[in-house]
Amino acid sequence: MTGTQYGNGREDQALAKAAVDALVGQLALAPKPGLPDPRERTARDHSALRWSARALLPGLIAMAATARRTGEPSARLRADLGAIGRSTEHTVALAGGGHRGALWTLGLLVAAAALRPEAGPADTTALAKQLAAYPDRRAPRRPSRGSTMSARYGAAGARGEARAGFPHVRRALTALATARSQGASEPQARLDALLTVMSTLQDTELLYAAGPVGLRQVQAGARGVLQAGGTATEPGAAALGVLDTDLRRRAWSPRGSGPLLAGALFLDALKPAGARG
Repeated sequence: MTGTQYGNGREDQALAKAAVDALVGQLALAPKPGLPDPRERTARDHSALRWSARALLPGLIAMAATARRTGEPSARLRADLGAIGRSTEHTVALAGGGHRGALWTLGLLVAAAALRPEAGPADTTALAKQLAAYPDRRAPRRPSRGSTMSARYGAAGARGEARAGFPHVRRALTALATARSQGASEPQARLDALLTVMSTLQDTELLYAAGPVGLRQVQAGARGVLQAGGTATEPGAAALGVLDTDLRRRAWSPRGSGPLLAGALFLDALKPAGARG
């Protein structure tokens, strides 16, 4: 077995907690254009999302433990992760719902991190890519918005992102490091990372709500903030405000970007403190 040996429950809990903390950190970020953030006033819009994020913890612990026991990416491990994921979705639904995309992203990354605890972000995403390549033969065969939009427009969707090794998670990590090195505050660095994802992601939820023209408009708006200097600059912050107002007015929500930022924050938290941007 090339993974670490049995009896590492605390390590599995630590990985899962880091993943949930990353998701909660993503939820706390503001202003996120078109996405739920602390400015929301209703419990369902934000407080319940934070609460239900905590409900991911037992499932993520189980995913880490299962990966550690199995020791290698395999069809068996992929099937086990899928079964845990479906059970966790049910638990999260009882806690208020949401976070399906985050569970997919963080579940694969947590499992990959448990397989190779010493691996850096590039190797961890490569392991997640190997896991995602195996089909989940026990998954229900029912269409979703994401699969429908992927079929209609050729967008990669969440599954394609994972099978490509989470390129947008890696881009977000680079954006975090760049913004930090340029003196941005941590919230500003995270917003720049989110906008980096939004600027190129073929977001299937956004395609469903706004179509290809709307997707391109959102991508262009995100690029405009970054080209203006990012959220740490006055022009960039102003461009962010314009984008946020526009998306909220249109009720367009780039939901695919949030889980990928959470994945980047998770991998960033696993790096030694001195190795961060």
